[in-house]
Amino acid sequence: MKLARLLLLVLVVTSLAACGPSPVSGETAQAAAYIENKGSDTIVNLALAWAERYQGVRPEVRISVSGGGSGTGIAALINGTVDIANASRQIKDEERASAIANGIEPVEFVIARDAIAIIVHPDNPVGQLTLMQLSNIYSGRISNWTEVGGEDRPIVRLSRETNSGTHVYFLETVLRMGDGDSDLLFSMNTLLLPSSEGIINEVRQNPNAIGYDGLGYVPPDLKVVAVARDPGGPYILPAIATVNDGSYPIARDLYMYTTGEPTGVVQEYLDWILSPEAQEIVAELGFVPIR
Repeated sequence: MKLARLLLLVLVVTSLAACGPSPVSGETAQAAAYIENKGSDTIVNLALAWAERYQGVRPEVRISVSGGGSGTGIAALINGTVDIANASRQIKDEERASAIANGIEPVEFVIARDAIAIIVHPDNPVGQLTLMQLSNIYSGRISNWTEVGGEDRPIVRLSRETNSGTHVYFLETVLRMGDGDSDLLFSMNTLLLPSSEGIINEVRQNPNAIGYDGLGYVPPDLKVVAVARDPGGPYILPAIATVNDGSYPIARDLYMYTTGEPTGVVQEYLDWILSPEAQEIVAELGFVPIR
């Protein structure tokens, strides 16, 4: 008897479910909203912070964030495997052409600005360098700290790997001094590291090292070098104010690229990124807000 009543109850519940609304309701459809975001290691911490905050704004939208470098993000954009590519440099002409050949029109958004800080060990007495001195150091024409006012020690050059947008920017802006016709390259004995953290850790333990990194990644226990455009100065430290007034010479825009004009949840997310709430996070993480 109990078994018969139980079977009857199951049949009633099943019948009610069959007569009810489709399981793919508006809420379920919204919960399936997903954004794939990949690219620049410079931007990755900022992108993660944005994604986490946005969960509170739009909990039905899921955002996956990963790094790998600007080149990795743009390659994924070209292949159509991401919704948003992060880049700490502008897309190259050949990359844009490859995307268009693949039926994808990259659309660019400036989402923040960044200063590239020159960092050394805190025991290094050198506190200021010109762009030309930095170019000479990284090209190998200067190899000892005595040549720039330091102690008699060999200079250990640290750089990001070639897939990094920061590497490309530093090569073009500092090493080649903005000369588009220059073919100057990093010294062969420059140590290429895969991450910002790698450069930070190496400078921290090596008093002979010099490196560069986005200002938002530089910890307080390392020494930041003031940089001058010309030997006569002025020597300027990187900061939000010196990026905005144009006095710090190694500063850049940071980008997000979409596959064509964004729509739907991607457009809403980008609109939020440019909002005052999201731009406050930019400043909190040591980058420069665009508003």
